[in-house]
Amino acid sequence: MTVSPHKKAKALKSGSRRPAKELCSECGLCDTYYIHYVKDACAFLNQQIAELETVAHGRSRNLDNEDDWYFGVTQEMIAARKKKPIEGAQWTGIVSAIACEMLDQDLVEGVVCVQNTAEDRFQPMPIIARTPQEVLAAKVNKPTLSPNLNVLEQIEQSGMKRLLVIGVGCQIQALRAVEQELGLEKLYILGTPCVDNVSREGLQKFLDTTSRSPETVVHYEFMQDFRIHFKHEDGSIEKVPFFGLKTNKLKDVFAPSCMSCFDYVNSLADLVVGYMGAPFGWQWIVVRNQTGAQMLDLVREQLDTQAVMSKGDRHQAVQQSIPAYDKGVTLPMWAAKMMGVVIEQIGPKGLEYARFSIDSHFTRNYLNLKRNYPEKLEAHVPEYAKKIVGQYKLPE
Repeated sequence: MTVSPHKKAKALKSGSRRPAKELCSECGLCDTYYIHYVKDACAFLNQQIAELETVAHGRSRNLDNEDDWYFGVTQEMIAARKKKPIEGAQWTGIVSAIACEMLDQDLVEGVVCVQNTAEDRFQPMPIIARTPQEVLAAKVNKPTLSPNLNVLEQIEQSGMKRLLVIGVGCQIQALRAVEQELGLEKLYILGTPCVDNVSREGLQKFLDTTSRSPETVVHYEFMQDFRIHFKHEDGSIEKVPFFGLKTNKLKDVFAPSCMSCFDYVNSLADLVVGYMGAPFGWQWIVVRNQTGAQMLDLVREQLDTQAVMSKGDRHQAVQQSIPAYDKGVTLPMWAAKMMGVVIEQIGPKGLEYARFSIDSHFTRNYLNLKRNYPEKLEAHVPEYAKKIVGQYKLPE
């Protein structure tokens, strides 16, 4: 019997100090014998988006093209929603529909996705789903750090050769770095945009600080109307203005890895499904390569689609938000609601809203690195992010 060379490396025990230390995003790689590759693969030890883009998509971003700065390598970009939404899905269920079709059509033998534990609706539990029913049991985002890659050993041991992985940017960068070690004939990657993740404890603090009924929240999202939408168990939607957040109490709630990340749009996935670049009520879909196009084609007839749009100018709003966040400014709720209404009417929409969100987070994260990890600043910030941040005046 041939012994896998990876088994010479031992996974770290739960709770062990990770190689990326406080910047660890808990992607799960170090929970497996693929920890052998962590110094090269970890997004926070070795930022290599441009190199991996070339391998995955055939080219890296064109730094003379502003759309490439923001959205990455793009073959097609549309707004879409399912004609018949999946009941209980966070939005209309496009991600779940693609994964189910890939299993039904035998394109893959398994899907890496995230269910929740029986004890806690928000505690992530990565699995390899082998049936559509197991995929559907994973619907709805888990807004906490999730060790999706801790199933990598199971993949090799199972003998699977065709696999779909659903994940966020830091997980996908590590996965791309070890892709050739997995022994797969075909790997499909379906990504979601990701920003401002938290630990389970951090999530509880956010819910307790922000929602009227933390214990009944089913899911939530920071939406294009500049409000956080909390869906509750009774089906009601609670909307809280961004500008009413208790920033002074929440500044420390986000994971240090997320405060140091510049891959909001999941640059290395074959296909990305989110909401940030679409009109309200629609999903934003980015096809990055031919594999992504094949995945989208599986469900295209199930979708209503429209061209992406862009309206407004984000620059002034971003510039004003930089010192406001930096100082932990929180508006009275009446003022926050009024500002939200005004910005919803005249503020950025569609792709311009996506650029607003990227600018706001990249400037914040750049400042965080500059102040707390200055030795990492030059190597860790990708060239496209430097161009984005360079549009704004930052405090010292």
